[in-house]
Amino acid sequence: MPLKFELCPGRMIGGNHPCFIIAEIGQNHQGEIEIAKKMIKMAKDCGADCAKFQKSELEHKFNKRALERPYTSKHSWGKTYGEHKRHLEFSHEQYRELQKYAEEVGIFFTASGMDEMAVEFLHELDVPFLKVGSGDTNNFPYLEKTAKKGRPMVVSSGMQSMETMRRVYKTVKEHNQNFTILQCTSAYPLEAEDVNLRVIAEYQKEFPDIPIGYSGHESGINISVAAVALGAKVIERHVTLDKTWKGSDHAASLEPAELTELVRSIRLVERALGSSLKQMLPCEKPCHDKLGKSVVAKVKIPKGTALTLDMLTVKVAEPMGVAAEDIFQLVGKTVTEDVEEDESVAPGLVDSYGKRAKC
Repeated sequence: MPLKFELCPGRMIGGNHPCFIIAEIGQNHQGEIEIAKKMIKMAKDCGADCAKFQKSELEHKFNKRALERPYTSKHSWGKTYGEHKRHLEFSHEQYRELQKYAEEVGIFFTASGMDEMAVEFLHELDVPFLKVGSGDTNNFPYLEKTAKKGRPMVVSSGMQSMETMRRVYKTVKEHNQNFTILQCTSAYPLEAEDVNLRVIAEYQKEFPDIPIGYSGHESGINISVAAVALGAKVIERHVTLDKTWKGSDHAASLEPAELTELVRSIRLVERALGSSLKQMLPCEKPCHDKLGKSVVAKVKIPKGTALTLDMLTVKVAEPMGVAAEDIFQLVGKTVTEDVEEDESVAPGLVDSYGKRAKC
């Protein structure tokens, strides 16, 4: 059984606990705090467990030339990449305001720390867990410092190799037992042939003592639901209020109706996964009573006759007799009463008959 741990206060993940669903708001708030609040409320109303943002301290995430680079994309909020990013970056005080609002709404609140100083701020903010975005997954000094904070961690694995992810696992595990790794492909939007859901099973084999999850950037919800069927214990999806808004993430995001349906479908799949114990269930009894087959005499069998297979057949019979799967157990045993042709062979009519224990 995969490791279970408390990702947020009172909310366990792993094992048989419900999948933890993260609504990744990221920077789809357009730099407007009121839109960010609407998105937090939307995530709650749609049934997500957590509303998540992306926090950067820009001078620590980018060098000067990267910030000064001209940015002429249709998605740009400024002439340079730095101006663009500053437009989308909330201040520390705004983060505190959003955190307070999320608490009022009743949904967990956190962010990806996009650089070491952002992690320091989020730690000070007392978020329930720290998210490591794919861009920092191979940033081992960052990983070690983040792990040492002692908070649960969610680590995405886009753009990484299995060799790198083994190093990530060892690095984090040395300092922090409570973390999960998410299969992820960093393309926006993501085509189905690049999702590679089978990596979930490989991660489960490589890292059997941690929960494994999925962070998706594909269109629609079907692939994310399939990830849960494959055992994902955390699902992260970008969300938006309008896919047509300016910003490269919107096209790969879920609108409210889609997020609602994702949550509903995940909870349905979790119910359907049920138990690994195969047995006849109480809900199957009406069908069994109506159509279940049992052993019937193919010919008239006089009292005292030792049964042979050619004397017996299997039919839907009234009343029900010996269960069909036990027909071979009857061979060589004697009947204690006459059994007419086409009559059920009742258990009480066969000497020394005893049904085998069912598993």
